[in-house]
Parts: sequence; structure tokens; C-alpha cells
Amino acid sequence: MSKHNIKIFADGADRAGILALYETRQVDGFTTNPTLMRKAGVTDYESFARDILQVVRDVPVSLEVFSDEFADMRRQALEIAGWGENVYVKIPITTTDGASSAVLIRGLSQERVKLNVTAILTLDQVYEVREALIPGTPAVVSVFAGRIADTGVDPIPVMRRAKEILAPLTSAELLWASCREALNIRHAERAGCDIITVGHDILKKTSLFGKDLTELSLETVRMFHQDAMAAGFRL
Repeated sequence: MSKHNIKIFADGADRAGILALYETRQVDGFTTNPTLMRKAGVTDYESFARDILQVVRDVPVSLEVFSDEFADMRRQALEIAGWGENVYVKIPITTTDGASSAVLIRGLSQERVKLNVTAILTLDQVYEVREALIPGTPAVVSVFAGRIADTGVDPIPVMRRAKEILAPLTSAELLWASCREALNIRHAERAGCDIITVGHDILKKTSLFGKDLTELSLETVRMFHQDAMAAGFRL
């Protein structure tokens, strides 16, 4: 599992990458979403998910509903939850027209469905989720810290406050979502988050953690030189 002071969930939909990370035990869980699946060329949602779950059975895997109607979202959530004991069903905090998913979240939590409430960006939404979740039912609360940062707002104080809001709900874990760089792992640790989702490409960069910067500088200079020679540049 990860060697950090926080759980690392790999975020992606590359089958080979997911299975490689699982086999080498580099991460503590996996998340994906319809956008990542589409980018990866997934055309059959259920077949892709079940294929992964045949191998990945003992760490959390978050899979998202994609309906925009509450009744159908509930149907999809129950079906997805039935694919494995390690499955967390991702429920967006609102529908596409902004209607709150709180009632749906409460109902599913009452039915002991493990949830990953996603696309959260405000502390009001964190409060709303806290009130909707049922104590004792495992849940993940995914706050999109990276997207908060994209607006020019420092997400660390937001995440610290989110952790305080969720403190009474011991069955819920706070997740730093939309990781933009490897340093965000350290940011999430300092903010007290329980989990951070990290894309496969950023995960590779964590191999540099603790590396001597003088050595890294030399490697960078050598890379520039080698590429210039390989390109045949002349002046």
C-alpha cells in the first residue's frame, strides 16, 4: 500500500494501469468516473467495472451512477453496489439542474450502501452531506480541492474546515479530489484529509519524493543536452 500519511486512491479508467497498480500494491483504492471512462475508450460500463472487480476485491473501488433522475440514480446505485463488497457508489452532490441529492444520499445510506459523494466544492455542501449520511454506514466525502484551487482560492483551509465539519461522523472519510500535482499529496496530509485521489500520471511522479535536488538538477541538464543532440540541432 502507499507509503504516505494518507490513503492514496488511483483515479483513472485505464484497465492495464489499474491492474498493475493493484498487483504491486502501490495504492489503497481506486476511483473512476464517466468522463475518465470515456477518455479511456470504455464503451460498456458494466463489463468494464465487473472485469476490474473480478481482480480488485479487497480495496475500495468507487463507481459512479450516471443517471440524472433520482429514481433511476437509486436503481443504478443499488445495482452497482451489488457488484462487490468493496464497491463505493459515487453520487453527485446535485443533479445537472442543481437539485440537491441529499434525500437520495440519506435513503441509500439508510440501506447501508457505501457511498462516495462527489463533485463537492463548498462547505455548505459538506454540511448537507454530513446531515444526510447515516452514522455507521461507510462513506467518502469527495471535495474537489483541485477545482477550488483553479478558481484562485487556497483549498487547504477549506479542507481543514471540511474535516472539522465531518468529525462527528466517524464513518465518513474526507477525500481530496482533483489532484493537480504530486505536491497535493503533502497538501492533503497537512489539511488532515483521509484520502487523496491521484491520477496515474501523477502517481509516477511520487517516485521523486525525497530525491536530492542537486542530483535532479543534473539529470535535468543532461536531459536537455541529450534531447538537443538527438534532434540534431545546429547553430
